[in-house]
Amino acid sequence: MSKFIIITGGVVSSLGKGISGASIGKLLQLNGLRVNMIKCDPYINVDPGTMSPYQHGEVFVTADGAEADLDLGHYERFLDVTMTRANTNTAGSIYQTVIDKERRGEYLGATVQVIPHITNEIKKRFTAFENDTDVSIIEIGGTVGDIESLPFLEAARQLRLEKGPQNVICVHVTLIPYIAVAQELKTKPTQHSVNKLREVGIEPSMLICRTEKPLNQHLKEKLSLFCSVPAKAVIECADAKSIYHVPEMFYKQEVDKQIISMLGLKPTQEVDPKWFDFFNKALKPSKTVKIAIAGKYAEFQEAYKSVHEALKHAGMNNDAKVEVVYINTEKDTVEDKLKDVDGILIPGGFGGRGIEGKIATVKYAREKKVPFLGICLGMQCTVIEAARNLCGLHDANSTEFDPTTKDPVVDLTPQQKNVVYKGGTMRLGNYTADLKEGSLARRLYGKDQIVERHRHRYEFNPAYVKLLSEAGLKVSGWHEGVLPEIVEREDHPFFIAGQFHPEFGSRPLRPHPLFDGLIKASLKQKESKKAHHK
Repeated sequence: MSKFIIITGGVVSSLGKGISGASIGKLLQLNGLRVNMIKCDPYINVDPGTMSPYQHGEVFVTADGAEADLDLGHYERFLDVTMTRANTNTAGSIYQTVIDKERRGEYLGATVQVIPHITNEIKKRFTAFENDTDVSIIEIGGTVGDIESLPFLEAARQLRLEKGPQNVICVHVTLIPYIAVAQELKTKPTQHSVNKLREVGIEPSMLICRTEKPLNQHLKEKLSLFCSVPAKAVIECADAKSIYHVPEMFYKQEVDKQIISMLGLKPTQEVDPKWFDFFNKALKPSKTVKIAIAGKYAEFQEAYKSVHEALKHAGMNNDAKVEVVYINTEKDTVEDKLKDVDGILIPGGFGGRGIEGKIATVKYAREKKVPFLGICLGMQCTVIEAARNLCGLHDANSTEFDPTTKDPVVDLTPQQKNVVYKGGTMRLGNYTADLKEGSLARRLYGKDQIVERHRHRYEFNPAYVKLLSEAGLKVSGWHEGVLPEIVEREDHPFFIAGQFHPEFGSRPLRPHPLFDGLIKASLKQKESKKAHHK
């Protein structure tokens, strides 16, 4: 029978439930077990696709086109499991499903209620992978005590009742605050958090204690006594040098052994320390490289979470620490900020804010021969820059920013012309692209066809491909010979942009080819500068 681990959070949000759950999943994988993860967000939005990044950070896109919370990116990067829409659930999507069933008459005249109808739908989603995995790890967003989380917690209680306590456990992630004036760590907030959990009928089996100071044995025993958790299951989780070191932190406290024992699991292999060794070695890189990220959310890293992780992966693969320089293209003078960087990246985004700064950034990268990678909107800005500055189309723009432009070099795709609803209606998920022989893209990927994830409404207008190609901006990747997917320049050491989101496909031990190429080219640029100065 498949086993279930429910991850809950207490005291405050943003404690790292996703990282904690993914780290537990990684350890179970290292023991030879099949693991998958499910995220449950209590908000009423059907998905985070219509929310500002300031609300929940970046929107992660699954292979089958679901817009999801950024935690799914952590799940993929830790477990190397391809996420689908079955891995992401919101209260909005659950209520919508139940209401649609009621409208179709599927409840045979019954009064539709939170219990059992909503909770049954939640349990159905909890068990989406029970036939394909040894363990399903279910993260419930928010904190215990939130009104909107109650149906999910009730469903978790019911799941444990139905499957048996030997098959369902709860791991509670909680804060142990340090009061500097008193020079004390305080357990009371965790005690209250666990009491709230008990009120809904859930007993935690393990506590993951987020703390800035070490937990001594006395403190662990106190938490054990008041929270009815064995002292050895009170796990210290201090801030790590990297999120990829959290699995080793848990491993040293035998988190995997304890969970395997609690659930009666049987490991199929000994834990191989290669995962731990790789990231420990990455702590001492021999090189550094500066990469500029130019966007309107430059001061808010969560908006570009997967981009940051993909840069880290490529840096580790090249024995280099990546130092990110943030450029707010809405406020900063980009030329001043770009003087000392070794490479430039323009990430995806929507809306006209900061667009002229992004276009100026492309111009700088092109003219100064700085290695450049454009992603989604970054490719669109690349097209606009070439049209204006190389083709003399001074009015060239995207119809997203200027619907009346005389030269719509970036335009809505035909499928988007009559779209009314915003949620989940973009070009989303995996699409193929055929790569041109002899191109930079072909050399980087090492194959003639690729599959990448998309999230956009606007694209490079094919009517302008010939003109821009004559100006040196070549299309090197096409979707079914119709839609331009990749552009690049041959008169530049490294200049490439894609309409898709390569950051979603990057993995710690397998960096994405475009990010790896950017870091390699940027390191080469840095060495070239040094040699020139000498």
